[in-house]
Amino acid sequence: MSKSATAFNQTSTVQSPGHRFYRTVWRWHFYAGLFVIPFMLILAITGIIYLFKPQLDTAMYHNLMFVQPGANTLSYTEQVHSVQKIYPGATVTQVTPNIAVDRSSEVLVTTTDERNLMVFVDPHTGQVLGSRDEDNNLQAITRKIHGELLIGKLGDYLVELAACWGLVLLISGLYLWLPRNKFSVLGTLIPRLWSQNKRVFWRDLHAVPGFYGILLIGFLILTGLPWTGFWGETFANVYGKFPAQMWDDVPQSTVLTGSLNQRGQVVPWAVEQLPMPQSTDAGHSNHGNHGEAGSAPTQAGVIPGTTVDLNSVIALAQEKGAPPGFSVTLPEGETGVYTVSAFPGDPTQEVTMHIDQYSGKVLADVRWKDYGLLPKAVEMGAAIHMGKYFGWANQLLMLLAALIVMLLSITGAVMWWQRRPQEPGLIGAPAMPPYVQNWRVPLAIVAVLGLAFPLVGLSLVVVLLLDYFVLSRIPALKRVFN
Repeated sequence: MSKSATAFNQTSTVQSPGHRFYRTVWRWHFYAGLFVIPFMLILAITGIIYLFKPQLDTAMYHNLMFVQPGANTLSYTEQVHSVQKIYPGATVTQVTPNIAVDRSSEVLVTTTDERNLMVFVDPHTGQVLGSRDEDNNLQAITRKIHGELLIGKLGDYLVELAACWGLVLLISGLYLWLPRNKFSVLGTLIPRLWSQNKRVFWRDLHAVPGFYGILLIGFLILTGLPWTGFWGETFANVYGKFPAQMWDDVPQSTVLTGSLNQRGQVVPWAVEQLPMPQSTDAGHSNHGNHGEAGSAPTQAGVIPGTTVDLNSVIALAQEKGAPPGFSVTLPEGETGVYTVSAFPGDPTQEVTMHIDQYSGKVLADVRWKDYGLLPKAVEMGAAIHMGKYFGWANQLLMLLAALIVMLLSITGAVMWWQRRPQEPGLIGAPAMPPYVQNWRVPLAIVAVLGLAFPLVGLSLVVVLLLDYFVLSRIPALKRVFN
């Protein structure tokens, strides 16, 4: 056979469409992994810490959270007064009634030096048990790292981009996992952990758990995206609206209910786009101290003739079925409202009520039944994502998902390290196919992902153009990245 014929046969074998597409997907998977691995490790570790927040809080703050049960309980205004004596000049912003007779009440204050402290009060004696810095504790810092890497909006966008690229990793990884020739249980469904070949060992330890964990990891990514700054905010603006007639067209501010989540999760995602109603003091004389309601009877709210204060608002919330653990955010300014919010493990029990600070009238009362289909899905997904919905089993399931993410990240890095070129300065990426393949399938994937997730679509276009027109054409760069 002539040299030209041999070369032709070799080229035709190497450049078969299936092989070219496989190498292209492998290259995508490689670069996506290099970008995503550090973020996935951070998200998995911080996610595990936040997943076990109830247990960690109980262990770390047991002396603050638990009290000796007593026969009598002080009023909530008395409990707040106890806090104000210890922190003179501090502004009380939120109160969470004790959820059981052996639990403390929690009063959030902003001090004169702008610290946000959660102050724990014995509801039976009024004793202030201590405080926790809400901006600088384990869970607060973990949450900030998990959501924005401690660098604000830029970190939020990077986390979102990494999460979206995680979807690219899942899709490309599933394609690479599919048997290319004859199906074999070993290496496909059962990892060959006994193999003496290190590449086989690490490949199976990466690919097989990845196949089993693909749905769990995809669930984590998709249920986390609604909380991101770009995709999540756009999604909320489209699907998080409520008709104005739900609260009788009461005066509204330009501030949204989601503004209450600046110091942590106070109100559910589903109501973040709900405009904050405004209190009106027309016909009420006790403007400055939230005193007696006016003589006009209210349709729904604090009983007419009852002082509109923290005590009556909490009593109203309990009467209307707010589950234990609900919080009351106090009015801010002359038009502010009391906001009762319950964010329990079971999203069907969520409650968000805005109450006029003068009349005690309920201006808005939003429950599970008022959510649209997609907000319901988001809330249910978030509850499972955070391990809150079905107890220990939920926490363990999400722990398993986070551990698989860590395993895939570590094994992916090891596989790259094993196959990296020994020559310094080379990355060792899978080579670009020598000939241009049919780009219809890759472009279709880019288009679908771009429509669903704009950041990943834009980044995919940039990466494809950079890879094809720059990295594969400039000799010095081609040597490094191929």
